Amino acid sequence: MPVYVDFDVPADLEDDALETLEVARDTGAVKKGTNETTKAIERGNADLVFVAEDVQPEEVVMHLPELSDEKNVPFIFVGAQDDIGHAAGLEVGSAAAAITDAGDASTDVEDIAEKIEELR
Repeated sequence: MPVYVDFDVPADLEDDALETLEVARDTGAVKKGTNETTKAIERGNADLVFVAEDVQPEEVVMHLPELSDEKNVPFIFVGAQDDIGHAAGLEVGSAAAAITDAGDASTDVEDIAEKIEELR
């Protein structure tokens, strides 16, 4: 487990979160990539942050969980960059993503945030 991962996410919760990212992509707005995700968190626009566990070097995304905590933004760890990328509408992987407008997935984002809080 990478240094920055501080809790395990059950597979069913990870799948639900990725589906929520897909819905938000289609009906709302998402930010893709570490830089855009970082900016969304810092600006207070992020509703839910996704961080991949398989990022090398780890330092690329290591700041995201801490920054999310500082800004009170829920975040979830996803096993693979490819999963985040595909859910965000990319043909390649993405180390991180953020939902900035949940669209039709707003209740799902709230449910996932509650489940994440229980895990921590």
